Amino acid sequence: MNYKIALIRGDGIGPEVVGEAVKVLEAVGEKFGHTFTYEDVLLGGCATDAVGKSYPDGTAEKCRACDAVLLGAVGGPKWGSDRPAEQRPETALLAIRKDLGLYANLRPAVLRPALAGACPLKKETAEKGIDLMMVRELTGGIYFGKRDRYQTEDRGEEATDLMAYSEKEIERIGRRAFELSRLRRHKVSSVDKANVLETSRLWRSVMHRLAAEYPDVEYEDVLVDNCAMQIVRDPGQFDVVVTENMFGDILSDEASMVTGSIGLLPSASIGDTAPGLYEPIHGSAPDIAGQDKANPIATILSVAMMMRYSFHLSAEADAIERAVDAVLSAGWRTPDIAEPGVTPIGTRKMGDLICAEI
Repeated sequence: MNYKIALIRGDGIGPEVVGEAVKVLEAVGEKFGHTFTYEDVLLGGCATDAVGKSYPDGTAEKCRACDAVLLGAVGGPKWGSDRPAEQRPETALLAIRKDLGLYANLRPAVLRPALAGACPLKKETAEKGIDLMMVRELTGGIYFGKRDRYQTEDRGEEATDLMAYSEKEIERIGRRAFELSRLRRHKVSSVDKANVLETSRLWRSVMHRLAAEYPDVEYEDVLVDNCAMQIVRDPGQFDVVVTENMFGDILSDEASMVTGSIGLLPSASIGDTAPGLYEPIHGSAPDIAGQDKANPIATILSVAMMMRYSFHLSAEADAIERAVDAVLSAGWRTPDIAEPGVTPIGTRKMGDLICAEI
């Protein structure tokens, strides 16, 4: 099979980690008989520098012409909040997700066996294992709602951000979570704030209706503050966790940190028809860019998610994940995950080792 992949190399360490992911794609192609072709797409701070805006005209069209999109990382202090919105990388990320209809963000938080000692939780908690999938609604809620700033007569300047959700938006992300749970351990935890927010009460009523359609899946409601506590108390209790945009933004970062390093965790943003977008959850880390210090594993595991969710190539995905585990079990570490006394290896060496295992 031949697959065309859009490469958004991005800013900071983005080009370095994408480069290693492409090496892994080539290794997979050689082993399994696939051909991958690539289309470089400009987006982020580098696009601002090149053409004056972070989301150049035609970006979405170029991505739609591909089978999947691989994104390294975008952003950095150079393109901070003092810039106009059209020059900020974060604006481009929101726009590409919206334009491609990528409403579901999948972020697995897995404690890899070789790195159990890096888990910041108690040993007895880590030993239970951590393997949860955070399913975050990505194109609705407060991040996309109407916003305003205005002067009041007696309170000074005031700002508002509107959180809005429709039944359709909730149902499609909820159904995605239930279907995903059937491929895992048949449990869905729906996170809301129904004791306070009207959007959460609508969210809960739709999720209850969906739960009745999936009698084989264990279902529970969890208030967002309780969920935050449970992730650090006993993350092993969760399988699939589904929630709205802002709650998911916060909780998925928390879940990632209990595994020991954000340098290891991938993500997928998918819709119903558009090509999926795959990216590591870490940032652009401009302080180490170009120094061969970045951990490419999260981007490489994002390629495994691409194999599984966009191309439906489970054997290829398994091969990548096994290769990562084998390299980590052999004791190889990049600086971000190196224990005291361990000499770390660079970005390129880590990529080479994983390719060799594949």
